[in-house]
Amino acid sequence: MQVALIIILMAWTAVATALPLETIKLPPGFAIELWARVDNARQMALGGVSEKGGVLYVGSRGAGKVHAIRFDAAYRPGPVLRIADGLNMPSGVAWRDGALYVAAVNRLLRYDDIDRRLDKPPVPIVVTDTLPKDTHHGWKFIAFGPDGKLYVPVGAPCNICDPGDPYAAILRMDADGSNREVFARGVRNSVGFDWSPLDGTLWFTDNGRDMLGDDSPPDELNRVPRAGLHFGYPFCHGGDIPDPEFGARRRCGEFTPPTLKLGPHVASLGMRFYGGTMFPAEYRNQVFIAEHGSWNRSKKVGYRISLVRLKDGRAVAYESFASGWLQGESAWGRPADVQMLPDGSLLVADDHAGAIYRITYRKP
Repeated sequence: MQVALIIILMAWTAVATALPLETIKLPPGFAIELWARVDNARQMALGGVSEKGGVLYVGSRGAGKVHAIRFDAAYRPGPVLRIADGLNMPSGVAWRDGALYVAAVNRLLRYDDIDRRLDKPPVPIVVTDTLPKDTHHGWKFIAFGPDGKLYVPVGAPCNICDPGDPYAAILRMDADGSNREVFARGVRNSVGFDWSPLDGTLWFTDNGRDMLGDDSPPDELNRVPRAGLHFGYPFCHGGDIPDPEFGARRRCGEFTPPTLKLGPHVASLGMRFYGGTMFPAEYRNQVFIAEHGSWNRSKKVGYRISLVRLKDGRAVAYESFASGWLQGESAWGRPADVQMLPDGSLLVADDHAGAIYRITYRKP
């Protein structure tokens, strides 16, 4: 038994040290460490948190699994527990009132009282199974807004097309799946959003279309001050680029332009406003974005955590915060989401390396 345990620990150490974290570049005072190994880690969501610790939930896209990780008061993670498997692209997870919500393409599932039942998860309740079944952009990032509603994007089932509602949109609904409505249109494929801590407005990332060249169109960071806005897809990209196929139908001036143009094809996924106090004051209420990285550009871009600096509610700068997962044209990791812990440290999910990292700050 003891020999077997030693072999397991040796194998774990070998896997852990195989990730070249020394290549990650961060601003002075910041450090990154491997926090957990999670198969195909995508969206993260915090469960209940107390002075004794809490739970982190992690969805996946390709693995079809949902995991949970207990952590103690010092934010040290425990074993990775499997909550579910065999699901259809369960990328999105959200926690509310003791229940875990999981998005699996056309289905939204709810696992009640989950924090206390990690060792024997309950049979999920089907919140809805009437969302579109398309798997092209069918995986979902989900979250509850300040209004208590569940926000669920439905990506376009194509690179470029005009599929109509409810596609290319962000929906919102009650927690039980009722009162579903389209909140924002013209959204090609949003896989990350959050609400401003200053005014409660929704901000979201959106992935631009492919096959318009290396440098066009940009990914987008958008702000939604009210329901009913249209952000351009498939007619206009980046606020001022008419689509060669659909652009003649409607003018770019008819739509809400992005708050900020991000890099072309960087695959901007999970984003969060930083609300902690561990990082220096200039990072508070700023936006961190996980850039998954380009797949069809002649020279790869993204594969990093970017920082969008805001002033008076407007984006004024866009820069790299953590980079190094891309070495030349070879990527050993792909950031997919960011999640702040209560102590102000920042978790980064990496679905390619199967890892979750923790970024901390100590004044140099």
